[in-house]
Amino acid sequence: MSEVVLDASALLALLNDEPGAAKVAEVLAEARMSSVNLAEVVSHFIHAGMPAADVDAMLRPLPVEIVAADEGLAHIAGRLRAVTASAGLSLGDRFCLALAKRDGLPAMTADKQWRTIAEAADAKLVLIR
Repeated sequence: MSEVVLDASALLALLNDEPGAAKVAEVLAEARMSSVNLAEVVSHFIHAGMPAADVDAMLRPLPVEIVAADEGLAHIAGRLRAVTASAGLSLGDRFCLALAKRDGLPAMTADKQWRTIAEAADAKLVLIR
């Protein structure tokens, strides 16, 4: 059962061995992630020049539950724009928060800016650094 929702920044920290990677590694087996955030991770590595097959091979064995971006999540994410725009959160960020909010789980991120909107978004956060 998932206990945390990963933002793309958290998974990227783990995969790139950045500060905070150990915190992500500790919860990886109990984590879930929106398919929108997975797309952000894939996009990051493709943009950096990694071949698609290598990206797939790197991500496939991860024990993260990927949750489809359905209509319900889309509505929650869309409504979050009003309280997250001032912090510059992206659509992907809002999908992470929407999934966390819907499922009553904390969102794990490397983005410290999220602290400024956590209360207004009614979100529990875990900052990795």
